[in-house]
Amino acid sequence: MKKNLLLTLALAVMMPLGAQEIVKGSIEDVPRQGSYQPTFKSDGAKKKPLNIILMIGDGTGLAQIASGYFANNHELTVMNLKHMGFVTTRSATDFTTDSSASGTAYACGIKTYNYAVGVDQEKKPAPNIPEVVAKKGVVSGVVSTDALDGATPASFFAHQPNRGMADEIWADLPASELIFFAAGDKERFEKRPEATQKAVKESFTVVDNLNDPAYAKASRLGYLPTKVEAGYIVDGRTDFLPKSTRYAMDFLKDHSARKRGFFLMVEGARIDKAAHANQFESMVKEMLDFDKAIAEAIRFADEDGNTLVIISADHETGALSIADGNPAEGKVSGTYVSTWHTAIPVPIFAYGPHAQDFMGCQGNDEVGRKIMNLLTGK
Repeated sequence: MKKNLLLTLALAVMMPLGAQEIVKGSIEDVPRQGSYQPTFKSDGAKKKPLNIILMIGDGTGLAQIASGYFANNHELTVMNLKHMGFVTTRSATDFTTDSSASGTAYACGIKTYNYAVGVDQEKKPAPNIPEVVAKKGVVSGVVSTDALDGATPASFFAHQPNRGMADEIWADLPASELIFFAAGDKERFEKRPEATQKAVKESFTVVDNLNDPAYAKASRLGYLPTKVEAGYIVDGRTDFLPKSTRYAMDFLKDHSARKRGFFLMVEGARIDKAAHANQFESMVKEMLDFDKAIAEAIRFADEDGNTLVIISADHETGALSIADGNPAEGKVSGTYVSTWHTAIPVPIFAYGPHAQDFMGCQGNDEVGRKIMNLLTGK
């Protein structure tokens, strides 16, 4: 009896966090959205890229990408690319990372502990990409469907010991090297301390839409849409992510002094959030919307000729598998066995000059260091 009890306890300890009953989901009759076919003119070129766009599909493993691909009748822009590999995502303290540790790995090129935002294992600020490349005159921005103080976008401008410190994260924004941000949301920002709101508005032109052409002339611009406009596709979000991605690229290019280039991080955050809730239909719609933003980035790279686009994820969420589908009918089914992250390596795709540098298997911190080196000429 005692032996059986010990065995039961041991199995309970070994059970992965978030293990659960199997949850099945499906989606059908998905309207085809097409994809962008790259020209490949600059793909793999050995010249130094002037601009780098890092696109992070939060929680996006191969199954999440494939779900969107099959639902869209075997078509996604990201699946049209040629240079690809895998990224391992563990943090310095946990086999399975959280978004802030992985976001910090991408942003700062270091491994750190779960819940850390832009700090090392000793909780000391770690230089992020915008800070490092600013010394070379490179300007930076972030776009996300998450709140700006969310773990991933925050890792690119803030330095705080815990991702839950929203007020402190927002307070880091004015002194950051960002000149553009677009993220959720206006209502969340208005809950911050008055002193923080004032400081942000004194540093950025803060708007709730991008319709006025005069906004493009601001020296630093922050776009905070409403909660609905930055929320889930199934709850009414429309073209916020692809529209903001295109606007950000144009804004940063126009504000690049003496054409020294830009860095932009774009996050499709709600792929992860839908996966945490095991909402398969919502996840697929978020994946398809993220691919629209990818199409904008690849199109810009073709127009510009000096831009490297990197697409990956901070981790996989939900241990998703694909069970069945009929791509011709826009139908696919999936199965979740977790509501949490997994340590499964995530795919990475690259397009443009030096895309070949991101092939093979690498750590998320390696990706961050490669970006820094390319933009600083090391």
